[in-house]
Amino acid sequence: MRIATWNVNSITARLPRLLAWLESSGTDVLCLQEAKVAEAQFPFEQLRELGYEAAVHATGRWNGVAVLSKVGLEDVVKGLPGDPGYDGAPEPRAISATCGPVRVWSVYVPNGREVGHPHYAYKLQWFEALKAAVAGDAGGSRPFAVLGDYNVAPTDDDVFDVAAFEGLTHVTPAERAALTALRETGLTDVVPRPLKYDHPYTYWDYRQLAFPKNRGMRIDLVYGNEAFGDAVKDAYVDREERKGKGASDHAPVVVDLEV
Repeated sequence: MRIATWNVNSITARLPRLLAWLESSGTDVLCLQEAKVAEAQFPFEQLRELGYEAAVHATGRWNGVAVLSKVGLEDVVKGLPGDPGYDGAPEPRAISATCGPVRVWSVYVPNGREVGHPHYAYKLQWFEALKAAVAGDAGGSRPFAVLGDYNVAPTDDDVFDVAAFEGLTHVTPAERAALTALRETGLTDVVPRPLKYDHPYTYWDYRQLAFPKNRGMRIDLVYGNEAFGDAVKDAYVDREERKGKGASDHAPVVVDLEV
């Protein structure tokens, strides 16, 4: 079983590449972030033609998450229970579903913007709500994983130059402590390092030739419980999908399971 996570940075802009990638990669379940489209405009029919069901939580031009599956789609939960909301309203940043033998969450953690900004406080509160929401499944016997764009680099080795991020979000002690607290529910990072290269970054800015210079970050993560981790047989970042015209600024992260 092949499971992946991918921040597509607009499913409308990325649809041809997404469809081609799904067809060529043999992915059974895809957790997708930043759909940037209302649910009514989501490309259900095009995905159905490739054999995928889709559960979507999206409201418009920002955010939006989905789970695409060829192996079943049941017990869908849209939104994060206990979501603290931002500026008075919850945002479409989390969706969960059971896909065959595995239960997954697709999450798009708030960016945080700047240290001290209200969005940064919201990010930390959102992590607390996520931890509470997943704790039961994390400690269970069924394979379970939280996949997505966490907007946090777990260690200094997960950014191209930690000095370049001094005073910025994504690397602060509070954000990394939130990741640690999430893992303490019974989850581990199931994508090993190093992979087939020294720096398995998953995100590169569009600006300043960041991708050709490999000035990236590893912020797209797969955190699984013990049953999920035991089933992992391989994992990789599909850097090829970050290349060329019309690419997302994130690459897919792919995990192969024997379940």
